[in-house]
Amino acid sequence: MLKNDVLSILKSNKGKYTSGQDLCYKLNVSRTAVWKCINELKSDGYIIDSKHKSGYILMEEPDIINYTEISPNLKTDFIGRNYLYFDTISSTNDYAKEIASDSPDGTTIVAEEQTSGRGRMGRLWVSYKKQGIWMSIILKPDIAPNDAVKLTQVAAVSLVDAIKETANLTSYIKWPNDIIVNGKKVCGILTEMNGELDKINFIVVGIGVNVNVDSFPVDLQDKATSLSIEASKKIDRKLLTASILNNFEKYYRTFLDEGFLNIRNLCKEYSLTLEKDVKAIMNNKEYVGRAIDIDNDGNLIVMFKNGEKKAITSGEVSIRGLTDYI
Repeated sequence: MLKNDVLSILKSNKGKYTSGQDLCYKLNVSRTAVWKCINELKSDGYIIDSKHKSGYILMEEPDIINYTEISPNLKTDFIGRNYLYFDTISSTNDYAKEIASDSPDGTTIVAEEQTSGRGRMGRLWVSYKKQGIWMSIILKPDIAPNDAVKLTQVAAVSLVDAIKETANLTSYIKWPNDIIVNGKKVCGILTEMNGELDKINFIVVGIGVNVNVDSFPVDLQDKATSLSIEASKKIDRKLLTASILNNFEKYYRTFLDEGFLNIRNLCKEYSLTLEKDVKAIMNNKEYVGRAIDIDNDGNLIVMFKNGEKKAITSGEVSIRGLTDYI
């Protein structure tokens, strides 16, 4: 895309002017085409100064997470290499499912804002514009359909590591799909599968991260937080987006090549749920027990008060602490 090529050249010459003639020569286009690209970049939020006989200089970059901005830090082979960026979208997961059949493995949809974001069990997910990371990854693994649920936990360990790398915060996994910092939720994961009895057509892993959200509705203030609130500083969304994708590809490959054991061990290490008394909410009934393990299928093992142990799958239950969300 010509606009991205112009931006790449301006970035490579940051701090000095690039003449319009040089841009025309390097890109083999007309001055009019360059001028149009400059105006488009300005409309996107890039601050570009122009000076007669000197050319163009990039003064300031906007806080956006398009491919041009995250790609310098992207180390993946295929995750995120087909990167579809939107300013606003209803739901990245819904769009991913629409295009999945004709999209390559690892296609990633990223939006600055979702107008109809949702979490597990159809819960509303508020996606603040340019204050978070709202993304979905399309996967086409050759695995059994009942193994698809494990990709939620692949994503979870990826997020814990990415948050540590970019925000220097320690986070934990509230089984099966929430990431917690200092007792409050900063991130949720929604994994959806399209398949048949013995075959997966595609899987969509949706990830929503509260990055630089500075306030929450009253009813969420005791449950939700953002990385910037917890770190007391603004977090670089570009670095974090790339880090999430880098870590996801690393752990996804580990899962495909070596099985679930290493992922399971990390889930247990990062778990905020294990060795706690929990309420398992099943069919509108509450059962109190103690979370004692995560098994080889990614299920949570709960021992109930009557001594019965049950392997709980993420699709059938909500897990809560006895007195609060955690």
